[in-house]
Amino acid sequence: MRQAVDVSVDAMLEDLRTLVEIESPSRDTEALAASAKAVAAVIENRLGGQATLVESEAGPHVHWSAGGDPKVLILGHHDTVFPLGTLERRPFMVADGQATGPGVFDMLGGLVQAVHGLATLDDLSGVEILMTADEEVGSHSSRALIEERALACGAVLVLEGAADGGGLKTGRKGCGTFRVSIAGRASHAGLEPAAGVNALIEASHQVLDIAALGRPEAGTTVTPTVASAGTLDNVVPAEATVIVDVRVESADEKERIESAFAALAPHLDEAKIDVQGAISRPPMPESASAELFTVARRLLPGLEGRAVGGGSDGNFTAALGVPTLDGLGAVGGGAHADHEFLVIDAMAERANLVAGLVHAVQHA
Repeated sequence: MRQAVDVSVDAMLEDLRTLVEIESPSRDTEALAASAKAVAAVIENRLGGQATLVESEAGPHVHWSAGGDPKVLILGHHDTVFPLGTLERRPFMVADGQATGPGVFDMLGGLVQAVHGLATLDDLSGVEILMTADEEVGSHSSRALIEERALACGAVLVLEGAADGGGLKTGRKGCGTFRVSIAGRASHAGLEPAAGVNALIEASHQVLDIAALGRPEAGTTVTPTVASAGTLDNVVPAEATVIVDVRVESADEKERIESAFAALAPHLDEAKIDVQGAISRPPMPESASAELFTVARRLLPGLEGRAVGGGSDGNFTAALGVPTLDGLGAVGGGAHADHEFLVIDAMAERANLVAGLVHAVQHA
């Protein structure tokens, strides 16, 4: 078993500052282009070789390969949920044992830790790194590339932030979003309300039907999250929209939920319903991480594993049958929130954990 070696926390923080201070909001292709170049530079400076910028409609994905027979894919993303200008309000800071700033935990810290961990290995043959530009908005442009490289490598280490308490993410729910659009008919709410078809009332029926699809005992949550209807206070609403967040633990539940949404039917005469969406990230079963998690526990005894509700690109790779271990990034919290933080004291340990896992996969 490989022994942990010293890595420079100061150097990691230097690289983290560089990446955080180049803001990278999803869908901002200009900002993401600058971010991709910075990510590529960090990888090249620490590991050598040359990273490739894979252009896409979402922005550039960053791919680096050490060459040789592919064996392990280090997977993450460089886009963040924070709009341009967040840095001015919440600059990168190091204080009280924490690093703070937009994206430190989700997931620029994990990227930096992994690169510095890999730099401690004498042999990187078979190692690939893929940092995508659109994970936070569904990975639509990167999914095919992720799946291609995962299948080629045969093992995936995902750099999303650790679970609460520093645990690894050994399972994830499948997740998706549905949009239910209701068409009714407008009329004057005072003069002839009965002449209309009230889309808001139909939407209310649909919300109750949709919420009833949840099965918490099976790990399935169905949560209406956003609704809109109507135009003026004296007009029967002709249109309404309901957005629904869905999380499932099994393929059977994925099929049941998607079928149920397809079968939604109107309650009001002449109302019409259109449903779009799907469970786009399949569930990541804990069986997908079992082998790699066993190795991680040998490297770091006492390490915990948790199944979590959020999705990541690891859902895609696990669904292909490729061994996948998630949550290998920063220890901290506050993903997508203003209090996002990274625990500095854990950075070296996590860098060594990634390096140890890569070494184990290489020599399996």
